[in-house]
Formats: sequence, structure tokens, C-alpha cells
Amino acid sequence: MMHHAWMRRVRSIPGLSVLVVACVPLACAAGDYQRDLEEYTVARQRYEEVSEAHWNLIAEKRRARIAKHRNNEAVVIDDYVLTQPPVYSGPPKPMNPAAPAEEIGTPATPHVPVVADFLRSAAEHFNFAPQRPQDEMEYKRAYARLAAAAGLTKEKVVRIYAFEAGGNGTYDVQAGLEQPAPGAQAVSTALGYNQLLATNSIGLLAEKGGQFIASLRAKAAALSGEAKAVLEAKIPALEQMVDFCRSVPDRWSEHQKLASTPAGLAIHALILDVDVGPLLQVQKLVDSVSFAREHGYAQLDAVELEMMNLTGDGNGLDMIMLPLTMREQVPTSNFFHQGGYERNPVAARNNVVAQLLAATAAVMDEQSQLQGAMDLAAAFPN
Repeated sequence: MMHHAWMRRVRSIPGLSVLVVACVPLACAAGDYQRDLEEYTVARQRYEEVSEAHWNLIAEKRRARIAKHRNNEAVVIDDYVLTQPPVYSGPPKPMNPAAPAEEIGTPATPHVPVVADFLRSAAEHFNFAPQRPQDEMEYKRAYARLAAAAGLTKEKVVRIYAFEAGGNGTYDVQAGLEQPAPGAQAVSTALGYNQLLATNSIGLLAEKGGQFIASLRAKAAALSGEAKAVLEAKIPALEQMVDFCRSVPDRWSEHQKLASTPAGLAIHALILDVDVGPLLQVQKLVDSVSFAREHGYAQLDAVELEMMNLTGDGNGLDMIMLPLTMREQVPTSNFFHQGGYERNPVAARNNVVAQLLAATAAVMDEQSQLQGAMDLAAAFPN
């Protein structure tokens, strides 16, 4: 007699036995999983092909617009991709029934480095620990004082802070962790009052590191005692960090690679330092203003400056130079790389330029009334 678990006699008639093949649950589930996985794989591959073609076209048209701008040629509506990025709408990826129970329903997500990682890397690679402010107002006063000295208006700085840091964000606020909540996770390395990425920190140090060191030396010269000693002690570590950031060509892609290394993460800890962090963040905005002025766009309002902060100087200027009629037609995806766009729900939700600009202004209006934004405004020198 056969004793396989998937075979059982269900009825016996004299002279005749009826054998029914029954599927064991795990075996059936495995078969269903393989079928579902094949369907998902085919659908996902089709989506990836369409998506790749779409984002490649965006990059191609962006390069063409850069060349037109360089040659003082007019940019027209056909120089933009006018369709929205494709969205995957196929079947979800099935769960493997043979996977350990603890893995089912918990898809792995890549770890995004957080403040603890930046601090640990800074200590390990540069023997550096940022001097944290005694309280939030100390950092706000340092930031406001530098911004005012650089010619940035209180209105612009406060509105950008309101948008980027939520109107109440602290000096160490990170994207995705603005509100304390169980299970909250960082979505990027964007950090601080105007949410610099780790790549931004490396680029700024590579390009303006000498300027930052000179600023610290000048500040230390006006101090005495322990305050002078503490400030001077930062300078050797900062010099090492500058050399490290200059160890690769001065290109975003190279800075991005460096930012993904443990030593690269260490650079981002500078945002937390009450002396260096404001220098970096103010310089990022000043560079955007200078870039716009060099390209003939002398007057930026807060929303326009934020677009340059959000998407990068070239993409931001490209966006705000659009004529009003084109802003209603051109998708915001033209000014992002795929990863940045997909991580930015505001840009994806407000998916044409006019809507994104209006939504940004509305958020600034609302969140400028929060206490953190009002404290930053009050920190500006009269």
C-alpha cells in the first residue's frame, strides 16, 4: 500500500478503489508562489524597461537644455519630457512560503546612515567630535548671524527653514525623522536647517574648505582662554577633512561615491558643529544665489531659492526660468534624478512645475508661523 501524504482513498466500491491526489498545503503554496513570482518578474521587467527609457530621455533632454543655455539658445516646450514618470501597477512581489517566518512580511530596506553613524565615523576617521550647541537658540543665532552677514534676507532664510525643517526642526533634524514616531526611519542623509545631503557636505568642503578654515582662525583670534582653545582644536581635523574631500575630482558623482564610505560619512558630522555647521549651510544658499546671478537671474524669492536648494543649482535655475505658460505643462520630474524624485513625495504629488511652486509657497506660509521658525526670525540681528 502507498502511504504518501498526498494520496488518500476517499471512497471504496467493491472491486474498485478511487484514489484522489490531494495537494499538501506547502507543496500547493510553493506552486502558487512560483507562478506568482513569474508573473511579478515579467511585469516588473516590463515596468523597469519603460521606466529606464523614460528617465534616460529626461537625462538626454536635460543635457540638450544645458547646451542650449550655454550657447544662449532659446529653450522650448519640446526640450522637456511632457509625460509623467511611469508608475508600477503590476502584481506585488509574492512572499516565499519557504522563507523563515520572521522574514515574511518584512522586506529588507537599505540602511540610511543617521546621526549616530556620522558621529561614529567622525571619531574613528578624524578623531573629531562636533561641538554641539548648548541649546537650539545658540545654533539659530550662529546661523542667522552668518546668513545676514552673507547678504541673505531673514525672509528667505526663515521660509527655507520652514519648508525644509518643518518649521520646528532642530539643528540635527534628518529627513524622515522630523516627527518622533515608533518605527520612523531616515529616508536620506539630508540634515539640518536646509537639509544638506552628505554629498553636499563633501562638495562644500572640497570647494570652500580653505574659506571655512580661514573663518575659524579669524573667529579664534578674537577669543581667549578656553573658548579660543576649543575652537583652535577643531582646525587640524577640519584641515584633514578638507584634504580628504579633495582626494577625488570635483564632481558630484565623485563626491557621491565618497559620501557612501565610512570616512565620507564623517564629513557630515560637521553639520552638527555650532561653528562649522552654520558655515556649510549658509554657503550652500550663497552658492545658489551666486550661480543664479552669474546666469542673469539676479532676484530670487524664497521659493525660487528653495528650488535650487532642493534640486541642485542647475536644475533649480532651469525650473524657475520657465515661462509661466510652460510651468503649467512641464512635469517636475524633468528637474530630478529618478532616485531623488521617488524619495520626494512633494514633487511627485505636485507633478507639474506650477503646482510644485505653489505647494512650496503654501508650506512656507503655514510653517513659518511655527515656533521654531519664529525663533529663527528673532535670532536675526536687527
